[in-house]
Amino acid sequence: MRVTAVLVAYNRRELLRESLEAIAAQSRPVDRIVVVDNASDDGSGDVAAEMLEAWEGRGRLIRLTENTGGAGGFAVGIAAAEVEESTDWIWVMDDDTVPGPDALAGALDAHQRYLESGQDDLAVMGSRVVWTDGEDHPMNTPKPKIGASQWERDRAAKAGCMEIRSISFVSAFLRASRVRELGLPIADYFLWNDDFEFSARMLRGARGLFVPASVVAHKTAKRGSSDQDPGPRFYYEVRNKLWVFRLSPALRGWEKALYIGATARRWLRTLRASSDRGQLLGCLRRGWRDGWRTAPRPDRDVLRNAGVPVDVKIEIDRLTRASNR
Repeated sequence: MRVTAVLVAYNRRELLRESLEAIAAQSRPVDRIVVVDNASDDGSGDVAAEMLEAWEGRGRLIRLTENTGGAGGFAVGIAAAEVEESTDWIWVMDDDTVPGPDALAGALDAHQRYLESGQDDLAVMGSRVVWTDGEDHPMNTPKPKIGASQWERDRAAKAGCMEIRSISFVSAFLRASRVRELGLPIADYFLWNDDFEFSARMLRGARGLFVPASVVAHKTAKRGSSDQDPGPRFYYEVRNKLWVFRLSPALRGWEKALYIGATARRWLRTLRASSDRGQLLGCLRRGWRDGWRTAPRPDRDVLRNAGVPVDVKIEIDRLTRASNR
């Protein structure tokens, strides 16, 4: 199995350095790495360029000319990974994710154990995500797949894992062949729910595993869930969730009904706990309006003037056509 790591960076140069050091120190080495610098202005791109020299041609730095958000950065990075068609797994993470030394080995070992009990239908794997204190990070707590059969649960358990329906991009392993079939994350989401939509799309009709033996640290400033007083970013949560429910093929009808109910409860909790409820209500109104009235633009349009290299643009177009078949 050949693995390409994709890391998206934006203005966290010291965490980026720590993350790149951890990727380079994996007990099972990464085959290639792509770093996407989202137009940082703190020297993150220079840090990446310096550290990638040690990869001796197996590393690639893409310096974007505008901040395309996590969604755009991952779309570019995954497309760049797909330029190398021999890639089997694409390992994605942000620059505040620091993998443990056996994060990659733990995931690949779980995949091998999973193969021993059935066909190779695994599309996504996700790591156990902890905070700096070593406890599970509430922002990235995986949930078991709703409606998983006893056979699915037993097969995952035999591999030391849990069957899942979606995963965050904080250390997710994406099967490259599945990406070639279904296309890229939707860059116009900018941030929030791009990973939910994409992983759920990858996992509709395929298998996904939460792998406790693959451990990474998510070094956020605080140990809390993403809905704790999100500020102006709440706009993207509302708009993008409506885009998922209205337009994405990721979820079946009964799944949408369940997620809509869970989302409504989450939004109410967020509003009640906020220290600036007026700001969040404004985000809710604008997100609700745009979520109903608009649709995400194609990736090639969103990324047209962002400094994407020509070969990656070609790959974005190819994967877009593949997903539209």
